[in-house]
Amino acid sequence: MIEDVYLGIDTSCYTTSVLFMDRQGNVAAEARRILKVKPGGCGLQQNEMLYQHTRNLPDLMEQAMEGHDFSIKGIGVSFRPRPLADSYMPAFLAGQGFARSLAALYKIPLWQISHQENHLEAAVWSAGGPDMQRFLFLHASGGTTDLLLAEKTEAAYKLTEVGGSLDVHAGQFVDRIGVALGLPFPAGPALEKLADEQGLRTSTFVKAEVVKMARSAEPASEDRQRIYIDVTNYRELSGYVEQKHFGSIASFATFAMESVMQ
Repeated sequence: MIEDVYLGIDTSCYTTSVLFMDRQGNVAAEARRILKVKPGGCGLQQNEMLYQHTRNLPDLMEQAMEGHDFSIKGIGVSFRPRPLADSYMPAFLAGQGFARSLAALYKIPLWQISHQENHLEAAVWSAGGPDMQRFLFLHASGGTTDLLLAEKTEAAYKLTEVGGSLDVHAGQFVDRIGVALGLPFPAGPALEKLADEQGLRTSTFVKAEVVKMARSAEPASEDRQRIYIDVTNYRELSGYVEQKHFGSIASFATFAMESVMQ
C-alpha cells in the first residue's frame, strides 16, 4: 500500500540523516550515518564533510525506503546553521541540493530551515510540547549552547538569544572529554556505549574525569577559556528540555557543566 509521507534531510556536523514521517506525525522510516574521522583525529574540514554527506545520502535513502512504498508529499531540509542572514556552512549544501532536486522532480513543496530550527522542531515533537506561543529553548549541540526565547509566528519561530556559553559549547566539551579518554571523534556514541556498559546512562567514571579535567583548567585572564555556562537561572530551565531529544549525552554534559559551576 502506498503511504503518504514527508521527507526530512539534515547534513550537519557530524551526521547524515534522512527521516520519513507520515501525516499523523509518526516516524515511518529513518536512517543516519555518522561521518568518519580518522583515528586520533579531532574533526573534519568542510570539504570532507560535504564529500561524505554526498556519498551517504543515496545509501541512506535506499536503506530507509527498503520495504516501503512511499509517496513523498513534501520535503524539509536544513540549509544553514542558524536563522540568520549571514549564517552559512558548506556541509549543508549536500542535503540542500539533494532536497531541491527531489522537490523539483516530483513538483512538491520544499521547506528550507536552519539546523537550529530543526533542533527546535525535533525537541518539540519528541517532548510533546510546549504548546504555547512563547517559551525558552535550550539548544545544546555540537557547535551550540544557546538559551533562546522562542516565539511562534505564522509559519515558523522567531528566536532571540537570551544567553549561552562564553567559549566551549556543550558538544565540543563532550568531544574533548571523549578524546581525552581515548575515544573516537565524535565522542558521543562511544560515551553512550561506555555509559551503557557501566549499567548507567552516565558513567560515574566519566563524571569524575570531567570534573577533574574541568577544574584543572586555570585561565589566566578573562580572555582564556572558562568551562561554564553563563545563563540566568540555569538550573531552573528543565521544563521542556526533554532528554528524549537530547539523549544521554545532554544529561552527561549538563552534569559536567553544573559540576564546574559549583
